[in-house]
Formats: sequence, structure tokens, C-alpha cells
Amino acid sequence: IVSQAKEGSRVVLMGAGFIGCIVLEALVARKVELTVIEMADRMLARMMDDTGAEMLKRWCEGQGVRVLTSTRVTGIEKSDAGLTLRLDGANSVDADVVVCATGVAPNIGFLQGSGVETGDGILVDEYLQTNVADIYAAGDVAQGPDFSTGTKEVHAIQPTASEHGRLAARNMAGMQTRFNGSLSMNVLNTLGLVSSSYGLWMGVDGGERVKAVDKSGFKYLRLEFDRDIVVGTLAVGLTQHVGVIRGLVQTRIKLGPWKDVLMKDPHKIMEAYLACTQEVA
Repeated sequence: IVSQAKEGSRVVLMGAGFIGCIVLEALVARKVELTVIEMADRMLARMMDDTGAEMLKRWCEGQGVRVLTSTRVTGIEKSDAGLTLRLDGANSVDADVVVCATGVAPNIGFLQGSGVETGDGILVDEYLQTNVADIYAAGDVAQGPDFSTGTKEVHAIQPTASEHGRLAARNMAGMQTRFNGSLSMNVLNTLGLVSSSYGLWMGVDGGERVKAVDKSGFKYLRLEFDRDIVVGTLAVGLTQHVGVIRGLVQTRIKLGPWKDVLMKDPHKIMEAYLACTQEVA
């Protein structure tokens, strides 16, 4: 990629997910002519809602990146123009380089017939053990308990992988340690615009939400509540108090009257966190 993605070369990036957006930033730094193609209806579809994704797309376009959403690549072929990508949802695009960042899946085929149960990944319990005694799995390949839902999910992120590895090692060594579940979380810097999501950012049935949107300033904050507990958040253009926001989600602190305060002004998240944690202490 480095040898081919020279300044001014035409590059098509397939995929605008978490990894795709990291690759996007590296390609922009090389001053290529970049087109991003995403088959979902928005960028970062697994960590951003429509409002946040629209800001991100507008931000990238403002820095010279062409972004095509709701567009699928149906074929790539050699042509006089180099490479031509046939698209469903847009006209064909010519490129010198095509980079594919359209997702990954755990490599579990080798377990077929082994007796180890699999789903989207290798199924593990709250001790990172499979259904077969003394066989453990950890990291991106493991499908284990989700902190927010209690269901078993694959969370292919570094914090989950490192915690999986630590606890699996303890359990294999006989120091029984329970895993409380992995928290869905992402923090991303895309061309200088920071976005983050934690927990059930899409909300829960019967829950409430509050949003603070500054479209022109590229700032957005969304909090999702289950009764008086923050269960999920989204943020764009906000770097302060991100750890506090994660803390509220991960500790499931009951906000009491502070929930009404946040419903009126979600930016008072630090005040709410300090007040509620001091009460608990």
C-alpha cells in the first residue's frame, strides 16, 4: 500500500468502519485522491447513529475525501484507467489502488469436529472456559459475556482482549476469577475529529435519551438511560470527561435526581458523576 499510494494517486477504500477510518487517516496523510465506499447507510455504522455519522462524513468531505454511503462494490476489473470498480448505488470509479477494510471474522474452522462449541466465535463462559474442560479462549476469537446485555458476543477490541488474556491465565492457573463481561466501547480520532461510543448507545426498550447537538461546531453528545442508570453514550468532538462517561456506564451508578439534571443538560456529566460517586462512597 505504501509503495502504491503515492501523492496524487487515486485510491479507493472499501469500508468506513473503525479500522477503515484509521486507514482513511493514513491515506489522507499520504495526500492521495481518496474515495471511501461504504455499503451501510452511514460511516461507523456499528458505533455511530445517523447524527454522529453525518458529522463525520461532512468532516471528511471538508478535508477532500469523497465518501459514498449506501453503495456496494459489485466488481473490480483491470481497465485502461488502471482498476475500475463497478458499484451498486453510484457510477463506476477508477483507481490506482484499492484497499479493502470490510470486516473480519474469527478463524474457527480448525475446531470443526473437536467438540468445542462455536457461534460467531469460540463460545466461552464467565471464566473464559469453553464447553470442554481445561480449554480456554481469549481475545478477538472468543465469544463471551457482554457486560450490558449478558448475552455472548465477540468484542474485537484491545481492552477486551487484554482482560480476556489476564483472566483466562488466572483461571488456567487455578486462581478462579470471574469475568464481569466486556463493554462495547470505541474511541476514534478521524482526521482530528474524535468520536466515542460506550455500551448500549442505541438505547433500550422503555428507556429515555437526551441529545445535545451542535452541527456547525461538529459537537454531539447522546446519553441513553434505563430508569436512572446511564447504559450507553455517544460523543463527537468531545474529549473531556470521556473516562467519566465510561465510568457511569460501567459502574451502573444510580443517578437519582441527577438523571433529571442530565435530561436538561447532558454536559453536566462530571457534576453528576462526582455527586453520585461521593454518595456511594
